[in-house]
Amino acid sequence: MASLKELKGRINSVKSTQKITKAKQMVAAAKLRKAQAAAESARPYAARLAEVMGSLASKITVSENSPKLLAGTGSDKVHLLVVANSDKGLCGAFNSNIVKAARVKARELEAQGKTVLFYLVGRKGRAPLRREFPKQIAHMFDTTDVRDPGFNEAERIADELVAMYEAGKFDVAHLFYSKFRSALLQEPTDQQIIPVPAPKAVVAGDAVTEYEPEEEEILAALLPRYLRTQIFGALLENAASEQGASMTAMDNATRNAGDLIQKLTIQYNRSRQAAITTELIEIIAGAEAL
Repeated sequence: MASLKELKGRINSVKSTQKITKAKQMVAAAKLRKAQAAAESARPYAARLAEVMGSLASKITVSENSPKLLAGTGSDKVHLLVVANSDKGLCGAFNSNIVKAARVKARELEAQGKTVLFYLVGRKGRAPLRREFPKQIAHMFDTTDVRDPGFNEAERIADELVAMYEAGKFDVAHLFYSKFRSALLQEPTDQQIIPVPAPKAVVAGDAVTEYEPEEEEILAALLPRYLRTQIFGALLENAASEQGASMTAMDNATRNAGDLIQKLTIQYNRSRQAAITTELIEIIAGAEAL
């Protein structure tokens, strides 16, 4: 059984940890409001751009002469999995859920005879994927020096992906990230980004819209912007999901620390009471012996 000194040391240690987890919970809650607002404000733009893309795509016939980002390479042999993670931990299963979704997709594709490569964004997803797929890591995008990944990073990622695509290094690209639902729910998401899936045509009123210049020319200019927008939205969703997961994880850690402190305190009081009782018995026995 632990001594009173050891129990008191453990109680103080857990209390110190509880203060840290409580502080991190409050920081994550403050950051979550900003990250959630950014993610939600980006959704209408992405949705409207998808509507325009759908309207344009409905007016053309996709062929080998269409923009490559829309028409594809004509093959689906090599798949690139773009896995977006964070650079920090202490956010529960946020990173591991994204990695798990990418791992499952990779095994499915390999079972179909496809070649799988990885493009890793963020530091936390690197180790498990490098262990399992050591020869299939095509590129790692470093965000450790970036406080809040934003449109500049999305643009650089999109440009690198397009360069790899045009160089014939892959045929299809999938983006893995965590879609923010609430502080308690973050949904790992798999989205094909290259070739850009032709969005569905929307409202009937768009059917009479005339475009100048031609639709294919506009699409060729919009497709790279659309790709950047999708990646930017994924980074924003990831940022909100990370803070929500961190807040929930730190709240659970704070509660668990409180429960442990309570158990250790009860154990300490019982041990202290037993020690006092033993001392009293020894004193009484000594007094009777005189």
